[in-house]
Amino acid sequence: MPRKRKLLAQLSALQSNSSFAPFDALENLNATPDGDSSPKSSKYFAIEKKNSSQLEDDFFNQPCISLAKSFLGQILVRKLPDGRELWGRIVETEAYLGGEDEASHSKGGKQTQRNAAMFMKPGTLYVYQIYGIYFCVNVSSQGEGAAVLLRSLEPLQGLDAMRELRSASKKGPTKLLKDWQLCNGPSKLCQAFGIDKAFDQRDLTQDAAIWMAPGHDLPGEQDVVATTRIGIGNRGEWAQKPLRFYLRGNKFVSVVDKKREREMAAMGHFSCS
Repeated sequence: MPRKRKLLAQLSALQSNSSFAPFDALENLNATPDGDSSPKSSKYFAIEKKNSSQLEDDFFNQPCISLAKSFLGQILVRKLPDGRELWGRIVETEAYLGGEDEASHSKGGKQTQRNAAMFMKPGTLYVYQIYGIYFCVNVSSQGEGAAVLLRSLEPLQGLDAMRELRSASKKGPTKLLKDWQLCNGPSKLCQAFGIDKAFDQRDLTQDAAIWMAPGHDLPGEQDVVATTRIGIGNRGEWAQKPLRFYLRGNKFVSVVDKKREREMAAMGHFSCS
């Protein structure tokens, strides 16, 4: 019980800024003109909405790269229609800067009906569909058409419900998913959290069905890997920019870049494990 009380106390304070500074190589890019009975395998369990604050506008109102890193360690909360709540710790993100970013849906400042949420106030959800069946969820930031893709979560609460939702999206019998398989990818986390196109343009600071809560023991710079984004194809120099961020050593990350980790260790960002 003492440990649980300590964790709940840590969650009670809103942490509106990331605890680590931006990497030097990214500074120029960063400038802008219910509880069910699910397994409690994560050490970050023991959280309840009544004991935590909701992240507000000032948290989301920061440049895209800064927000992408600040999301790491924060908690995404989804309240299902039946009252159950799903909780997941954000462990992997990607920044899409808009403007000259060739991999961004808003490159060149192009605004369409599909990507309108990218131009809305920071903290607005941008949900789009891929392959005609899967969804990905992003959060708008400062910067014209800039947004952060949520790539992977560490499930904390509601794992049984997440399994139900993942299974419902598949045809025929499915194998029981392990905890680390529930949300280790952008489309997987949308399935597990029941996020679809209906969530597009929703405000994370105002919505009753989805919001973010402050995490605890937020990572430091030495805990974060900055590497290239995934699945963006041939986008010239933008395909090589380190705009994906993940928690080093976290088993819920979708794709680990060991080469980049060794390079960052050689530069003194952290000790090579």
